[in-house]
Amino acid sequence: MELNDLIAPEFYNLTSEIDRYDSDKIALRWENETGEKKSVTYHELIEKGKRFANVLTGLGINKGDRVMAIVPRIIDAYVIYLGALRAGIAVIPGSEMLRAADIAYRINQGEAKAIIAYRDYTAQVEQIKEPMPSLQHKICVGGAAEGWLSMNELIRGASEDFTTVETRRDDIAFLTYTSGTAGTPKGVVHNHGWAFAHLRIAPHRWLDIQEGDTVWATAGPGWQKWIWSPFLSILGLGVTGIVYQGRFHPAKQLQLLQDYKVNVLCCTPTEYRLMAKVDHLDRYDLSHLHTACSAGEALNSGVIDIFKKTFGIELKDGYGQTESTLLIGTMVDTEVRQGSMGQPILADFITIVDEEGHPVPEGVVGNIAVRRDFPALLRTYYHQPDRYKAAVIGDYFLTGDRASRDKDNYFWFHGRRDDVIISSGYTIGPVEVEDTLLKHAAVKDCAVVASPHPIRGNIVKAFVVLKDGYTGSQSLAKELQAFVKNETAPYKYPRELEFVTDLPKTVSGKIKRAALRDLEIRRAREKGIRV
Repeated sequence: MELNDLIAPEFYNLTSEIDRYDSDKIALRWENETGEKKSVTYHELIEKGKRFANVLTGLGINKGDRVMAIVPRIIDAYVIYLGALRAGIAVIPGSEMLRAADIAYRINQGEAKAIIAYRDYTAQVEQIKEPMPSLQHKICVGGAAEGWLSMNELIRGASEDFTTVETRRDDIAFLTYTSGTAGTPKGVVHNHGWAFAHLRIAPHRWLDIQEGDTVWATAGPGWQKWIWSPFLSILGLGVTGIVYQGRFHPAKQLQLLQDYKVNVLCCTPTEYRLMAKVDHLDRYDLSHLHTACSAGEALNSGVIDIFKKTFGIELKDGYGQTESTLLIGTMVDTEVRQGSMGQPILADFITIVDEEGHPVPEGVVGNIAVRRDFPALLRTYYHQPDRYKAAVIGDYFLTGDRASRDKDNYFWFHGRRDDVIISSGYTIGPVEVEDTLLKHAAVKDCAVVASPHPIRGNIVKAFVVLKDGYTGSQSLAKELQAFVKNETAPYKYPRELEFVTDLPKTVSGKIKRAALRDLEIRRAREKGIRV
């Protein structure tokens, strides 16, 4: 594939990709954990999106502005994105796990004019105490909340006649925030042209989505992976997507795969691990499934073997970032090499470089790097150009991960350049968890690292030094865990705490997280956990 094939026309709005499928074909089939079901056609979804575009512009939110959306796996999530993007308004995705401080940071740093939140999540917004000068409107989805506009009522009174705003390929479409792995979260700027490139890469070369497929990508709104797959890769190819709103349960997931005759599945390694442990796995009929992909962290070879033996399905790994799209993975019609990340999706743009930005020979460990002219790469970090420059060496943007490659250009992962923790597909910055723990009256010092786990891949482990007068106990550990849950997103809390008298540090006083990670790896191996 040539570079020009990935560059959008100068005037381009990504909703034009979905408009091509305006018909009575089912776009989404939705179900929740109580068994309630709904479906929506492409025509209905597009029409409702136009109504919402009129709602936003009627409120004075226009091209170039930004809105933040915090919604679960519901059909209205798609309506919000389609309406905003059609009006030339950029979307700031927000996970339902965000807390008041997280939300306020994104609204203020992203200069959002509106917050659009599901009824169950409005309380966190109401807890924000700090000023939010850019915020003009609060819109409640799926119900009513005092002091909030109702999305349902606004759409009901809106016209379905809306002419798509003329946007250029370089106009911002998404402002997605990273997980705060090194200080405050970074706002990743993706333009409409990014979507054009993404749609011509991942859905065909990795997910192998074919005409007429039913596709289930389990990522939730609020994450860049939702934009990748449930939103763009499904609607942008005119196929039918499955949306399940409910707590994950492996047997239920298998049942839904069977009932909806899913052809393409994309979910986290943790979901595959838990499905692999279900008793009598072979009682489920997954014969319609032709592609099963995984992203977020490495897949276990044992899980791959179980799915191959039981269903004849080869699980395909994939690697990408909020800053890009799928970069490396097991592509269509290529060999799966267990333990490998796969091959670059476009070899001309993705390589491994040394600290000076020069490509390294095969077998040499270096930095996974993306050529800066890759059209599916971020443009910058919003209002933080210095942080973008810090990730650039020469012609390459560094992903922050290290790998080597073999003679066939398969990449082999060798860890992070920094201390990021990946647990159950979530990316967690240790500094943020440490800062939260240090706010507790009992904590004198702490260090947070990844600890290997047989199901989650890794869990967040905290080594805690207590202040004088406090004694480590199970009740205090639970108190600290609850404290972190309440102060920041729940998925970031330390699932394990160990009280220690001191922490390993350098002569300059920096914590040696590598020493603690190595300790946890040794302990895991002693327990028989594969690392």
